Amino acid sequence: MKKILFIINRKAGTDREKRLEGAINRHFPASKYDVHITHLAYLGHGADLAREAVVNGVDTVVAVGGDGSINEIAQGLVDSNTAMAILPLGSGNGLARALKIPLDVDKALRLIVANKQRPIDVGYANEHLFLSNAGVGFDALIAEQFKHTKKRGLLGYAKLVLKSFSSYNPEAYHISIDGRKLDEKAFLLTVANGNQFGYEFKLAPGASVFDGQLDLCIMPPVRFYHLLPVSIYSLLGNIDKTRYLKHLTGKEIIIHSNSLQYLQVDGDAVPVGGDGSVKLTIKPAAIKVVVNE
Repeated sequence: MKKILFIINRKAGTDREKRLEGAINRHFPASKYDVHITHLAYLGHGADLAREAVVNGVDTVVAVGGDGSINEIAQGLVDSNTAMAILPLGSGNGLARALKIPLDVDKALRLIVANKQRPIDVGYANEHLFLSNAGVGFDALIAEQFKHTKKRGLLGYAKLVLKSFSSYNPEAYHISIDGRKLDEKAFLLTVANGNQFGYEFKLAPGASVFDGQLDLCIMPPVRFYHLLPVSIYSLLGNIDKTRYLKHLTGKEIIIHSNSLQYLQVDGDAVPVGGDGSVKLTIKPAAIKVVVNE
């Protein structure tokens, strides 16, 4: 009998949760599946629960939530035989969208029942795992501010961007990509594993979690009136063909700036510390994931 653990990030209301548990029971009858449902209780709990699931021989851990909780659960599954499935209930859902996992609960559950698995790459920024992207530019500042705001979702994010844009000074960065040296002043300096931030905003439309490499996206300093075309090109998925983005690929990227304070990994801000350097590497085929294909 297949052992499945659902780990739910309890940001949804109780009614939604009852409906969710009803849907899980419908798709995973007790006659065929050994199903357990648990909830995140503290920061880092997802990784602890996932590690425990690996030890207990769980076949699939289902991450129920947004990119932050999916990232946390993935940390406990690297290099294991336990697969990860995604039930996307976040706002941006960057990894789910990159993997074409339906945002509809019933369709996503049907996908988990079908159980087509494929190993995906994971990135590391210093010691922090990322599945979609990591960045040190304006996105890192917004991620740090987003931590302290009550307004979630795209609207809250957009308000922060508009509020912080005029006071932001793009940094000068020293970059090494597989040994090739670059000096760039950048508004956004993002390293992508998946193809988007979420909400279908794509900085690296050609990036893939299956290709064994990282995509370095450098956006030079932009003016306020550039934000609209940049957003449109990102949504259309062709920003890498415009003057707004320089795009390179590699397996090891080192970024240094004297004033580097924050790094965002899958939308969550973490302090950089040390000498203001971030080393980004790729670990190919690190986690088995239930995919839509």
